[in-house]
Amino acid sequence: MTGIGTRIGIVGAGQAGLQLGMGLLAMGYEVVMLSNLTGEQIAAGRVTSSQCMFNTARTHERALGLNFWDAACPPVEGIGFSLAGPEQQKLMDWAARLDAPAQSVDQRLKMPRWLDEFEKRGGELRIVDAGIAELEELARECDLVLVASGKGEIGRLFERDAEKSPFDKPMRSLALTYVQGMHPREAYSAVNFNLIPGVGEYFVFPALTLNGPCEIMVFEAIPGGPMDLWNPTASPEEHLEISLHILKRHVPWEYERSRDCRLTDDLGVLCGRFPPTVRKPVLTLPSGAKALGVGDAVCLNDPITGQGANNAAKCAASYLVSILANEGQSFDAAWMQQTFDRYWDYARDVVAWTNGMLMPPPPHMVELLGAACVQPRVAHWFANNFDDPRRFFPTIGDPALTAHFLTEAA
Repeated sequence: MTGIGTRIGIVGAGQAGLQLGMGLLAMGYEVVMLSNLTGEQIAAGRVTSSQCMFNTARTHERALGLNFWDAACPPVEGIGFSLAGPEQQKLMDWAARLDAPAQSVDQRLKMPRWLDEFEKRGGELRIVDAGIAELEELARECDLVLVASGKGEIGRLFERDAEKSPFDKPMRSLALTYVQGMHPREAYSAVNFNLIPGVGEYFVFPALTLNGPCEIMVFEAIPGGPMDLWNPTASPEEHLEISLHILKRHVPWEYERSRDCRLTDDLGVLCGRFPPTVRKPVLTLPSGAKALGVGDAVCLNDPITGQGANNAAKCAASYLVSILANEGQSFDAAWMQQTFDRYWDYARDVVAWTNGMLMPPPPHMVELLGAACVQPRVAHWFANNFDDPRRFFPTIGDPALTAHFLTEAA
């Protein structure tokens, strides 16, 4: 066993923290996990994300024996794209199958099961609201402290990296609606992505929630625009009513599938907004001790490209490799920066693609999406790059390369 005698503390029991923690346990490390919620509290709480995970991220889970829902969770078999016109019509429409299915499991179902598994495998779980004092205590007793809590107060202790973060304000007003009773998509299941110029985006896909299969509606409204109707104080029924109103007004083909929907539960709704942010990965505590950010704590993407949970899984896998390679050596600030840089070699393209999708598409991207309507190879390429967005580059970053790719495809 590699890590015998090495003790690692992780703050944040989500996708990145728990996956990394169980990867370390499997290699003989001692792991202390700090969570601000028990599994029972997570299961009884509000939905937190849409978490559509593609094959590479799922492979990391399978390698650790954490894929407990493969038989129960409906698969996501493809990607569909529609461009909405001003007269409620489709200007573009195409779909392509994924080479391997994606999957979305409600984190209220997933994380409690993983927390139980973490303790069964020998991890130490502490339920505590972690702040500076708790980080200092963890640093005194552990060889390495990792912070995998991205959207709470502790994640904001990490300094924003202005060079890697082009936006300093939210670019979308976000909402989730977990529903049942939607008419299934014809042909095969998919993430149905709808782009509504000047208004925002809507995508929907099958998932598994507390009471069985469902569909997750994801709304991305341009702030202040006609789709930005969300009210945090709205009742669950009002939230569903707003969701259906938006579909009927902007993407009526999606409304026809959804008109008979009902909420999965009263806590199956969420709205909010945050700026996409990359943070500097090394946190220096008042004592001088260091902590390393993981997942959303250092790389928080807008959900427009569905990469959040995928990034978390890939960051955890990358950090695991770096920790194992550092056996017997110090986990100092230089090592922490190198560990993040190794992950950033992957994440920079994901961030570039996601941030690009938040802006009006340039002409060569419109041409690329249009070509997918008539060229199955282009549609397949675009759909399957969701699994590894690095494959979009350099093609989508250069109009000449895009033109060359489309010529070849034709």
